[in-house]
Amino acid sequence: MSAELISILVLVVVFVIATTRSINMGALAFAAAFGVGTLVADMKTDDIFKGFPGSLFVVLVGVTFLFAIARANGTTDWLVHMAIRAVGGRIALMPWVMFAITGVLTAIGAVSPAAVAIVAPIAMGFAAKYRINPLLMGVMVVHGAQAGGFSPISIYGTIVNGIVAKEGLPGNEIVLFLASLVVNLLIAAVVFVVLGGMKLARQPLDTPALVSAGGGGDVPGEKAAGSSDDSSDERVSLTAPRLATLLGLAALVVAALVFDLDVGLAAITVAVLLSVVWPETSKHAITQITWPTVLLICGILTYVAVLQTMGTIKWAGDSVAGVGAPLVAALLICYIGAIVSAFASSVGIMGALIPLAVPFLLQGEVSAVGLIAALAVSATVVDVSPFSTNGALVLAGAQDVDRDKFFKQLMVYGGIMVAAAPPLVWLALVVPGIW
Repeated sequence: MSAELISILVLVVVFVIATTRSINMGALAFAAAFGVGTLVADMKTDDIFKGFPGSLFVVLVGVTFLFAIARANGTTDWLVHMAIRAVGGRIALMPWVMFAITGVLTAIGAVSPAAVAIVAPIAMGFAAKYRINPLLMGVMVVHGAQAGGFSPISIYGTIVNGIVAKEGLPGNEIVLFLASLVVNLLIAAVVFVVLGGMKLARQPLDTPALVSAGGGGDVPGEKAAGSSDDSSDERVSLTAPRLATLLGLAALVVAALVFDLDVGLAAITVAVLLSVVWPETSKHAITQITWPTVLLICGILTYVAVLQTMGTIKWAGDSVAGVGAPLVAALLICYIGAIVSAFASSVGIMGALIPLAVPFLLQGEVSAVGLIAALAVSATVVDVSPFSTNGALVLAGAQDVDRDKFFKQLMVYGGIMVAAAPPLVWLALVVPGIW
């Protein structure tokens, strides 16, 4: 049995044990990375540690720490109140507002994880307060980010179009952008209906179900019977800690989108500055960092890095490239892009698979524009997976949920995307051969 096949089987075993024995999958993945890396791939310990996602670790810790402070000092409550006022109290519009915000951010140049890191904590806090299905809200945020993710001026779009030009393949920036936009918009619409979005239109703002679990109070800006004006005013007032937090969040957006600074380091810097001024709030917030989620994501990605180092990903790509039927090979490449991207960098996977597809794309039997668009969509719609950066941020930002249950929901949804998206976009973009 080849080393590559052994590494894939070990990954399957990790999934099975974690699911059936309720053991943190990240811890299992670290052990698997050590075992496979040293015994099968003959890797040194330093080589294994090189795969540890240090930047993602800082993003998860920094963003969750900052927004834990925002929750503790009431900033998120204030933002929710402002959002409700902006949509005229129509709760059903809020998932679409979050979809649109992340879409615009990525379309104008934000990296998808940066946009999700900024929007997801606010969106998930809103979902908790107003009893919106957290899976619905999380999915809308991530698909919104991917909807705008391949505009001609976006990071993803620029990278993929650059790879296409470098390989001498025909490309079409507009088809790539519209393919991602339309597919993610359609998926979001279906998810909105299936996960109860239509019911939100009939849900009044003043029902007890809309009150936050631990607050026992009224909806922001609305008084319940017997509540005092002082309590309501305090809930929506812009206090000094809240104003400072809002300025910090604005600085985070500027740092990420304008100066292209690391989101994690910028977030933890803002959190530290707030902590210096208001240490009591920070002391409570530091306990709200979702350490089990951090362990899970970092462990899985470390193991995936071992697979990449030992050539398992390239081995799978080469195997597909050798398939005689171009259309079948195109479908398999989309599937590989979806499966691997659910655990690793979407752009990294496209950067690896597009060159592998060059030989039969140049034969002209498969539309290069169609396949590249199909691969791009397949590799990004799966980013709701809790093992991807976007999915991990949604999981980390969820409030008042059973995290194990929510993790499994994200994993199942990600699995559905992995199974269903590649053949659908393949049928729409590759098989017709008109692009």
